[in-house]
Amino acid sequence: MVQALKKGATPTKQQQDWSVESWRNFPIQQQPEYPDAAALKSVEERLKVLPPLTTPNEARDLKAQLAKAAKGEAFLLQGGDCAESFAEFNQVNLTSYFRVILQMTVALMYGAGVPVVKVGRIAGQFAKPRSTGTETVGGVELPSYRGDMVNGIDFTAEARVPDPERWMSVYYQSAATLNYLRSLAVGGYAGLRQINHWNTSFIANSPQGKRFQTMVDRINENYDFMSACGLKPDTMRELSEA
Repeated sequence: MVQALKKGATPTKQQQDWSVESWRNFPIQQQPEYPDAAALKSVEERLKVLPPLTTPNEARDLKAQLAKAAKGEAFLLQGGDCAESFAEFNQVNLTSYFRVILQMTVALMYGAGVPVVKVGRIAGQFAKPRSTGTETVGGVELPSYRGDMVNGIDFTAEARVPDPERWMSVYYQSAATLNYLRSLAVGGYAGLRQINHWNTSFIANSPQGKRFQTMVDRINENYDFMSACGLKPDTMRELSEA
């Protein structure tokens, strides 16, 4: 990885020789073998012209918030699945994921009294490392499943062929995921007045759910007090940013 230069430092030869393609000159582990080189090149060229999934401003904002966490001025919360799939991509799952992150954020902010930096392991977790390149089931040996970005999970010769067209599906699903989460963050769902609706039914009657509801009741009391004072923190951007 090319490290950023400190002010006044002399760049190394590796840094001087860096280019968009220079990563290809290094040893690569866990690399699937794509049988159609032309198809692979075609997908690479198509991806080059697509808009980035995140913006430089988002990256700078996150960097600044992580710096606060490193100084002990904020709490870092990371969450998400070990791998995403095409089959489980839907509005219900995304909303549930976002709701759990909000619940954890509120609990941490209420208990620790510091801002929470949220990093979601989502919109890009489509590849899985494997200890071996193949797996054997019932005496049949096939390439290992490396995630929906590379090949299919079905144990068939056709499904296990690495297909670069899956990269395009990953890009569009990731873009849709980020856009939907952004809409939840700024569209009112993350507002503090929605906190009563975040307690999911499967934990609402559990000890954890009851403790969360007790905290919610206290937060609502404070919210009502602030509103009575003329303060209206309706958007609560600190809950949804990052």
